[in-house]
Amino acid sequence: MTAPAGIDARRLLALSASAFLVLAAEPLYLLVDTAVVGHLGARELGGLGVGAALMGLLTIVGTFVEYGTTSRAARWFGAGRVDAAVGEGVQASWLAAGIGVSIVVLGEVFAGPLTALLAGAGTETQHAAEQWFRIAVLGLPGVLLVLAGNGWLRGVQRTRAPVVMVLIANGLSALACPLLVYSAGLGLIGSAVANVAAQAVGAALFVAVLRRSASSLRPVWPVLRAQLVVGRDLVVRAAAFQVAFLTAAAVAARFGAAQIAAHQIGLQLEEFTALVLDSFAIAAQSMVGAALGAADVGAARAMAWQVARWGLYAGCGFAVIYGLGWFAIPALFTDSAAVQTQAHVLWPWFLALLPAAGVVFALDGVLIGAGDVGFLRTITIIAAVGAFAPLNLAALHWRLGLGGVWAGLAAFIGVRFVGMVLRTRGGKWLVAGVGARSSDS
Repeated sequence: MTAPAGIDARRLLALSASAFLVLAAEPLYLLVDTAVVGHLGARELGGLGVGAALMGLLTIVGTFVEYGTTSRAARWFGAGRVDAAVGEGVQASWLAAGIGVSIVVLGEVFAGPLTALLAGAGTETQHAAEQWFRIAVLGLPGVLLVLAGNGWLRGVQRTRAPVVMVLIANGLSALACPLLVYSAGLGLIGSAVANVAAQAVGAALFVAVLRRSASSLRPVWPVLRAQLVVGRDLVVRAAAFQVAFLTAAAVAARFGAAQIAAHQIGLQLEEFTALVLDSFAIAAQSMVGAALGAADVGAARAMAWQVARWGLYAGCGFAVIYGLGWFAIPALFTDSAAVQTQAHVLWPWFLALLPAAGVVFALDGVLIGAGDVGFLRTITIIAAVGAFAPLNLAALHWRLGLGGVWAGLAAFIGVRFVGMVLRTRGGKWLVAGVGARSSDS
């Protein structure tokens, strides 16, 4: 394996295609999960929505074991130091395992209070969410190990291995989910068991590849410490995301079972679309990091606007597809007329935010690849705390329904769009060399 001699659109497309398949696998499984559970009833679907939101909160550390590792490994790769790039993956995996076990302990201890906070204490939705979450949280170490593995493999631009491993793990779980939920009669618990199984299989596959690729598996404190420094801003940024999304889930749950169920459908579709659009961002992380590691500032800037254009086109395409599926898509997830009606309330907001979201997700990858995580932290906090959360709370106070909740999400995207376009037009993010923002010094 050698470092790239140059950066071109063909390579960017190849990385985007690989990232697309990896990123699409997990949300596609979650969509299957949502559809399977949705036909159990609004109580179970609402419980899945609350439990999944809580899982999202606990996996915020995955932001730095994945994205932080990609940017650091990519800089070493661009400088021709593949050994150091793989070493970043080893240290990220140690962090993933240790943090994952700690999260499992905390999740089991606080499962009751946390689900009650989101769904209301003693409600049917809260009981279902706690039941699902107590099993699903056992998969957190596996989740983080998979994220760390994806991070370093993307950094060294290995595109095939992550696709194969993620598709195997999620494919097995997608087959197991309906069998466990319906055939085995486990109901909502079957969904959680299938989740944990997928995460365990995926972690085992990624660890096996790391063992074959690394010259040493020992923890190295200076690299671990440097990854934690990079991770600080990424975790704060991810926490701001979760403040916004948890606020939305809590408000939707308080409007009723049909509203939280419809919100879960819309949110899963939004997350699926976001992760698919993130394929451009993942490619940008790797290639911008490699370009700056090789001190090619011009290539990094050109890459930024290329992926931004692709993100815009893809966002518009998804808006058209979901618009055509106005009636058919919600019906895939639920037989409840009330839930379908609520889905149609949020649908216009969902469609409107997608083009800008495509640009935002692409530029996220550019700035993470450049190590400009301090700016990303700040703009995300401003958007989440200053726009999204207040609008969602206003929706609760004035009983605006899901339209108010999703107006908040649209504002969250809009604030980030303006800030990130202006940042990319400037030059402060263009810092070249392995010893700049992503070094282990």
